Amino acid sequence: MNAIKNKVQLIGYLGQDPDIKTIGDGKKLANINVATNETYKNAKGEKVTDTQWHHVVAWGKLADIAEKYLVKGIEVAIEGKLVNRNYTDKQGIKRYSTEIQANELLILTKK
Repeated sequence: MNAIKNKVQLIGYLGQDPDIKTIGDGKKLANINVATNETYKNAKGEKVTDTQWHHVVAWGKLADIAEKYLVKGIEVAIEGKLVNRNYTDKQGIKRYSTEIQANELLILTKK
């Protein structure tokens, strides 16, 4: 059970091309925005689609794959873990962020 204590699996669509950065030691970082959609019927019986946006980060070889193959609109499956961070912005306000640190990536859209 240790393997599933902090595990996230998503299937969704890229909202934009990945943002690729190279960190000081030459290691690559990919910031990826993924949308997941859930459809349900409300109390009036109307179909409602709820879209959630997820910030995904990929490092190293996964970032290389993201840079080479991921583009806006494709469907992907991502597995990773939740990471909570905090930082102080330029105005001195403490901010909190939750992201998914990817450890597996599968492209579902067929060419």
